[in-house]
Amino acid sequence: MNYKKLGNTDLKVSTICLGTMTWGEQNSENEGFEQMDYALDQGVNFWDTAEIYSVPPREETFGHTETIIGNWFEKTKNRDKVILASKVCGPMREYVRGGGNQFGEKNITEALEGSLRRLKTDCIDLYQLHWPERKTNFFGKLGYEHDDSNEWTRFEDILGNLKKFIDQGKIKHVGVSNETPWGLSKYLELSKDKNLPRMLSVQNPYNLLNRTYEIGLAEMSIREQAGLLAYSPLACGYLSGKYRNKKLPKNSRMERDGDFWSRYNNQNAEKAIELYYEISKKHNLSLAQMSLKFLEIQPFVTSVIIGATTMEQLKTNIESIDIDLNEEVIKEINEIQKIYPNPCP
Repeated sequence: MNYKKLGNTDLKVSTICLGTMTWGEQNSENEGFEQMDYALDQGVNFWDTAEIYSVPPREETFGHTETIIGNWFEKTKNRDKVILASKVCGPMREYVRGGGNQFGEKNITEALEGSLRRLKTDCIDLYQLHWPERKTNFFGKLGYEHDDSNEWTRFEDILGNLKKFIDQGKIKHVGVSNETPWGLSKYLELSKDKNLPRMLSVQNPYNLLNRTYEIGLAEMSIREQAGLLAYSPLACGYLSGKYRNKKLPKNSRMERDGDFWSRYNNQNAEKAIELYYEISKKHNLSLAQMSLKFLEIQPFVTSVIIGATTMEQLKTNIESIDIDLNEEVIKEINEIQKIYPNPCP
């Protein structure tokens, strides 16, 4: 396994992070246990979850993934071997603390206490804000339209709430998710000026069909030591090649919940995927492993969050660390990006 430092800390996290959002929906608790056992054995020490998992989020499955992880910690006594990340959701449906903003003192405290209880742990290593409270362009929205009509918790107050949790020993570090360059810069500015906790990571989408992170946030990640935790690295499975030629494997994410995962289903994406597949075939590489390795080697990436529903997928994803992408492969990948730039932002 390969490892990189988390932000400006000495904490070394595996460059493959175990994503967990299918546990409790597509995967049973026993299957989640099997994935955790295997990943830990392969040197994966970094796991990511969230209070709203499993996904697609539903009231009936709220917190189920954290519960599965907590049950595994209780059974194996391996909590000390895992660097654990979780997230508090942004404005959400009414079943989550009445809906609305979630980063005020009352709601974020309730969220953290709930996660700690389900995870059966005293402390979360990296606690992240799942998406902003303010209206901005995230979850694939392009073309920023300024709208300050809603109230949102001041960044300084959010960091103050997080500082209390750190002082109480309930979390160690903090990060953001689905955040913009402006948001990250304001958090970093306030943490420096006010001696408040520093955002160490940005969990945003990044894959061969969506390289928008490179435009503004990549430089910030390097210069500010707040690296990317790349989610959706295989574009919901499209970059594994399993949906090529209109295939829809039974029990796959697209077969089960295609309407929810619509962002990767378009004509230009289909054309780009076919060209990436040809590159992998030409160089005798797995499309999935080529796609993951391209992300792992980027200097602004701290870790690539993989998600698997089968053990075969999990093994393939983890073994991506062992492949080599030569200059020719990288050049050919970049040429496709020029032809079909970010077809799935």
